[in-house]
Amino acid sequence: MAGTRAAIRYAKAILDIAQANNNAANVNNDMLSISAAVKESNELKDFLLNPTVVSSVKLNALLEVFASAQKETKSLFQLLLENKRFEILNAIALQYSTLFDELNGIETAIVTTAFPITVDLESKVLAKIKEFSDKNITLQNIVDPSIIGGFILRIKDKQFNASVASKLQALKQEFSN
Repeated sequence: MAGTRAAIRYAKAILDIAQANNNAANVNNDMLSISAAVKESNELKDFLLNPTVVSSVKLNALLEVFASAQKETKSLFQLLLENKRFEILNAIALQYSTLFDELNGIETAIVTTAFPITVDLESKVLAKIKEFSDKNITLQNIVDPSIIGGFILRIKDKQFNASVASKLQALKQEFSN
Protein backbone atom coordinates (compact mmCIF):
# COMPACT_ATOMS: atom_id res chain seq x y z
CA MET A 1 0.00 0.00 0.00
CA ALA A 2 2.78 2.44 0.88
CA GLY A 3 4.46 1.69 -2.44
CA THR A 4 1.25 2.58 -4.24
CA ARG A 5 0.93 5.91 -2.44
CA ALA A 6 4.54 6.70 -3.19
CA ALA A 7 4.04 5.70 -6.84
CA ILE A 8 1.09 8.07 -7.11
CA ARG A 9 3.17 10.92 -5.67
CA TYR A 10 6.05 10.26 -8.05
CA ALA A 11 3.64 9.96 -10.99
CA LYS A 12 1.93 13.24 -10.15
CA ALA A 13 5.26 15.00 -9.82
CA ILE A 14 6.62 13.70 -13.13
CA LEU A 15 3.32 14.58 -14.84
CA ASP A 16 3.50 18.14 -13.49
CA ILE A 17 7.06 18.50 -14.76
CA ALA A 18 6.20 16.98 -18.14
CA GLN A 19 3.18 19.28 -18.51
CA ALA A 20 5.31 22.32 -17.68
CA ASN A 21 7.68 21.24 -20.47
CA ASN A 22 4.79 20.46 -22.88
CA ASN A 23 6.07 16.90 -23.05
CA ALA A 24 3.42 14.89 -21.17
CA ALA A 25 2.42 12.75 -24.17
CA ASN A 26 6.01 11.74 -24.93
CA VAL A 27 6.64 10.89 -21.29
CA ASN A 28 3.43 8.84 -21.33
CA ASN A 29 4.86 6.85 -24.23
CA ASP A 30 7.97 6.24 -22.11
CA MET A 31 5.82 5.08 -19.20
CA LEU A 32 3.85 2.74 -21.46
CA SER A 33 7.15 1.31 -22.74
CA ILE A 34 8.42 0.82 -19.19
CA SER A 35 5.29 -0.95 -17.99
CA ALA A 36 5.21 -3.13 -21.12
CA ALA A 37 8.88 -4.05 -20.69
CA VAL A 38 8.41 -4.96 -17.02
CA LYS A 39 5.29 -6.97 -17.84
CA GLU A 40 7.00 -8.88 -20.67
CA SER A 41 10.35 -9.45 -18.97
CA ASN A 42 10.52 -11.32 -15.68
CA GLU A 43 14.27 -10.68 -15.70
CA LEU A 44 13.73 -6.92 -15.71
CA LYS A 45 11.11 -7.16 -12.98
CA ASP A 46 13.37 -9.34 -10.82
CA PHE A 47 16.31 -7.03 -11.52
CA LEU A 48 14.38 -3.96 -10.31
CA LEU A 49 13.08 -5.77 -7.23
CA ASN A 50 16.40 -7.35 -6.27
CA PRO A 51 17.75 -5.57 -3.17
CA THR A 52 21.26 -6.97 -3.64
CA VAL A 53 21.79 -5.15 -6.96
CA VAL A 54 23.41 -1.78 -6.39
CA SER A 55 21.16 1.15 -7.30
CA SER A 56 23.77 2.71 -9.59
CA VAL A 57 23.84 -0.52 -11.61
CA LYS A 58 20.05 -0.36 -11.91
CA LEU A 59 20.28 3.26 -13.07
CA ASN A 60 22.88 2.48 -15.72
CA ALA A 61 20.87 -0.50 -16.96
CA LEU A 62 17.67 1.55 -17.22
CA LEU A 63 19.47 4.38 -19.01
CA GLU A 64 20.80 1.85 -21.50
CA VAL A 65 17.54 -0.05 -21.99
CA PHE A 66 15.51 3.16 -22.28
CA ALA A 67 18.16 5.24 -24.04
CA SER A 68 15.58 7.05 -26.18
CA ALA A 69 13.51 8.08 -23.13
CA GLN A 70 12.63 11.72 -22.53
CA LYS A 71 14.72 13.80 -20.15
CA GLU A 72 11.87 13.82 -17.61
CA THR A 73 11.87 10.03 -17.56
CA LYS A 74 15.65 9.91 -17.17
CA SER A 75 15.41 12.40 -14.30
CA LEU A 76 12.85 10.08 -12.70
CA PHE A 77 15.41 7.27 -12.90
CA GLN A 78 17.94 9.57 -11.20
CA LEU A 79 15.45 10.44 -8.46
CA LEU A 80 14.70 6.76 -7.88
CA LEU A 81 18.45 6.19 -7.52
CA GLU A 82 18.75 8.93 -4.91
CA ASN A 83 15.76 7.59 -2.95
CA LYS A 84 16.56 3.89 -3.53
CA ARG A 85 13.02 3.24 -4.86
CA PHE A 86 13.56 1.38 -8.15
CA GLU A 87 11.14 -1.33 -7.00
CA ILE A 88 8.19 1.00 -7.58
CA LEU A 89 9.15 2.05 -11.13
CA ASN A 90 6.46 -0.10 -12.74
CA ALA A 91 3.80 1.21 -10.34
CA ILE A 92 4.88 4.77 -11.14
CA ALA A 93 4.63 4.08 -14.87
CA LEU A 94 1.13 2.62 -14.50
CA GLN A 95 -0.02 5.50 -12.28
CA TYR A 96 1.40 8.08 -14.68
CA SER A 97 -0.53 6.58 -17.59
CA THR A 98 -3.71 6.54 -15.51
CA LEU A 99 -3.27 10.19 -14.50
CA PHE A 100 -2.41 11.17 -18.07
CA ASP A 101 -5.57 9.49 -19.34
CA GLU A 102 -7.70 11.22 -16.69
CA LEU A 103 -6.16 14.55 -17.61
CA ASN A 104 -7.10 13.99 -21.26
CA GLY A 105 -10.63 12.71 -20.54
CA ILE A 106 -9.88 9.09 -21.41
CA GLU A 107 -11.41 6.26 -19.43
CA THR A 108 -10.66 2.57 -19.66
CA ALA A 109 -13.53 0.12 -19.72
CA ILE A 110 -12.64 -3.44 -18.81
CA VAL A 111 -14.73 -6.09 -20.52
CA THR A 112 -14.36 -9.62 -19.20
CA THR A 113 -15.57 -12.30 -21.61
CA ALA A 114 -15.28 -16.08 -21.83
CA PHE A 115 -13.55 -15.73 -25.22
CA PRO A 116 -11.45 -13.03 -26.91
CA ILE A 117 -13.63 -10.12 -28.01
CA THR A 118 -14.12 -9.63 -31.74
CA VAL A 119 -13.71 -6.31 -33.52
CA ASP A 120 -17.45 -6.24 -34.30
CA LEU A 121 -18.41 -6.88 -30.68
CA GLU A 122 -15.85 -4.32 -29.49
CA SER A 123 -17.42 -1.62 -31.69
CA LYS A 124 -20.91 -2.50 -30.38
CA VAL A 125 -19.73 -2.31 -26.77
CA LEU A 126 -18.01 1.03 -27.38
CA ALA A 127 -21.16 2.40 -29.04
CA LYS A 128 -23.24 1.33 -26.03
CA ILE A 129 -20.76 2.85 -23.59
CA LYS A 130 -20.86 6.18 -25.50
CA GLU A 131 -24.55 6.43 -24.52
CA PHE A 132 -23.54 6.52 -20.83
CA SER A 133 -20.28 8.44 -20.91
CA ASP A 134 -19.12 11.55 -22.73
CA LYS A 135 -15.45 10.64 -22.24
CA ASN A 136 -13.20 8.89 -24.72
CA ILE A 137 -13.27 5.21 -23.85
CA THR A 138 -10.57 2.65 -24.48
CA LEU A 139 -11.53 -0.99 -24.17
CA GLN A 140 -9.46 -3.60 -22.40
CA ASN A 141 -10.51 -7.23 -22.82
CA ILE A 142 -9.85 -9.85 -20.16
CA VAL A 143 -10.58 -13.44 -21.09
CA ASP A 144 -11.95 -15.54 -18.21
CA PRO A 145 -13.54 -18.86 -19.24
CA SER A 146 -15.03 -19.28 -15.76
CA ILE A 147 -17.78 -16.76 -16.55
CA ILE A 148 -19.05 -19.36 -19.09
CA GLY A 149 -20.64 -16.76 -21.39
CA GLY A 150 -21.92 -13.21 -21.50
CA PHE A 151 -19.69 -10.43 -20.20
CA ILE A 152 -18.75 -8.28 -17.24
CA LEU A 153 -18.27 -4.57 -17.97
CA ARG A 154 -16.39 -2.38 -15.51
CA ILE A 155 -15.80 1.36 -15.81
CA LYS A 156 -14.00 2.80 -12.78
CA ASP A 157 -16.06 1.69 -9.78
CA LYS A 158 -19.19 0.71 -11.72
CA GLN A 159 -19.75 -2.84 -12.85
CA PHE A 160 -22.43 -4.50 -14.96
CA ASN A 161 -22.38 -8.29 -14.68
CA ALA A 162 -24.22 -10.06 -17.52
CA SER A 163 -22.26 -13.28 -17.25
CA VAL A 164 -23.84 -16.70 -17.41
CA ALA A 165 -21.97 -17.69 -14.24
CA SER A 166 -23.60 -14.87 -12.24
CA LYS A 167 -27.05 -15.80 -13.55
CA LEU A 168 -26.46 -19.43 -12.58
CA GLN A 169 -25.31 -18.29 -9.13
CA ALA A 170 -28.48 -16.20 -8.75
CA LEU A 171 -30.63 -19.19 -9.73
CA LYS A 172 -28.76 -21.42 -7.29
CA GLN A 173 -29.33 -18.90 -4.50
CA GLU A 174 -33.01 -18.57 -5.41
CA PHE A 175 -33.56 -22.35 -5.30
CA SER A 176 -31.70 -22.73 -2.01
CA ASN A 177 -34.09 -20.31 -0.24
